[in-house]
Amino acid sequence: MGVQPARKAMSWAETAPVLFLALVLDAVFGDPAWIYRRLPHPVVLIGAMIAWLDRNWNQEKHADALRRVLGVIAILSLLLLAWGSGWLLHAALSTLPHGMVIEALIVAVFLAQNSLYRHVAAVERGFVGARLPPAQAAVGLIVGRDPTSLDQAGTCRAAIESLAENFSDGIVAPAFWYLVLGLPGLIAYKALNTADSMIGHRTDRHLRFGWATARLDDLTNFIPARLTALILAAAACLSAEFRPKAALVSAFRDARRHRSVNAGWPEAAMAGALGARLAGPRTYNGIVVEDAWMGNGDVRAMPEDIRRALLLYVRACGVMTVLVGLVAFPEI
Repeated sequence: MGVQPARKAMSWAETAPVLFLALVLDAVFGDPAWIYRRLPHPVVLIGAMIAWLDRNWNQEKHADALRRVLGVIAILSLLLLAWGSGWLLHAALSTLPHGMVIEALIVAVFLAQNSLYRHVAAVERGFVGARLPPAQAAVGLIVGRDPTSLDQAGTCRAAIESLAENFSDGIVAPAFWYLVLGLPGLIAYKALNTADSMIGHRTDRHLRFGWATARLDDLTNFIPARLTALILAAAACLSAEFRPKAALVSAFRDARRHRSVNAGWPEAAMAGALGARLAGPRTYNGIVVEDAWMGNGDVRAMPEDIRRALLLYVRACGVMTVLVGLVAFPEI
């Protein structure tokens, strides 16, 4: 195969095969720990840039209006840098004989199928021997609330909610934006989503500086969140253990009542599929945040429910990979 000229953009026919390979690689291998013991993960580098912007631009001495303007400039600058990096990287790889294979490896780095499974499974393992503290410690790594304030049911619900929400913004959304906009879109999305997790909070410090970041993150996750609910419902069809109809009913009935415009869709679909009840009032930094319940099931979640949620999650990842494969290889 000869050297190919750099291309400006990739069509779905080009991105889908790369995404399919990336999904398989991430599911099987995840993030190789030996690499990230020597090199920083790209998301860590993005986080460092966001932290620098927050530290140097979001200062209390600035007026509220200025902090909002600086927040807009900060996130647009970050997105421009991310988009440009993705464009240059794709342009360079497209000149190599096997550049698309390398690109698939890069895309896999920005997906989280394997790592999300391991983090949530660690919560279930923490309950071995009917012990709550190990499970609380494990769930504290994946949620923002104080894990020591959670009882067994609360810890289980927190793990399942995190699984549902992160399936949307850690897997479906980056896959969607890579499929639509290629490597520039993927890296820009991950930069935005990382920024939202760091500065997109409704706190005194970040209410204004993170305003634009939070609004843009809501916008970019609007379609993926709803796709996630449909994928979970489709995965629920694969076993009599789950309830696909209830997943759809919960999503379309309850999601709009969630305090997040997007998170309610995967959480409600997960709740319906499991026959559980998720979300509801939660405590963050000692402050109770009122939220609607998702689903009509039992609020008393058990460690067994985490196992069932992980089984549904694995099947949902498989459904998504098959769908991408059908786009990538329509002749099969």
